[in-house]
Amino acid sequence: MSINPFEMAKKQIDIVAEVMDLDPNIKKFLKRVERSLIVSIPIMMDDGTVKIFEGFRVHHSTIRGPGKGGLRYSLGVTLDEVKALATWMTWKTSLLNLPLGGAKGGVCVDPFKLSKKELERLTRRFTAEIINIIGPDID
Repeated sequence: MSINPFEMAKKQIDIVAEVMDLDPNIKKFLKRVERSLIVSIPIMMDDGTVKIFEGFRVHHSTIRGPGKGGLRYSLGVTLDEVKALATWMTWKTSLLNLPLGGAKGGVCVDPFKLSKKELERLTRRFTAEIINIIGPDID
């Protein structure tokens, strides 16, 4: 049985909310993500074939400012993992009192099996697919 990272993050919120006697409405708010985007990313491989990869971009919260968070290339990355990482990034930026929220991206791929050019094409296409939810004022 595998552990769902986003469920784990929500359980952590439950624990902290109880210790802090947090308002239940704030707890509900913290346990959801603001926005999730799933994209298909077709790219031309060096051998002329086309492969389609799946990618995710999640904003947990942008209340304090643009979402901060990188991009994970991993064959096993899931939407729930990206949601958890975005949630944890919100906590990190908040604890440091930074004017940023939490975000994260993921692409289902083994980056070590791609050439440099294939990885560049994948990254550029992923960026094009999520362009409407990224930028200096939001992510």
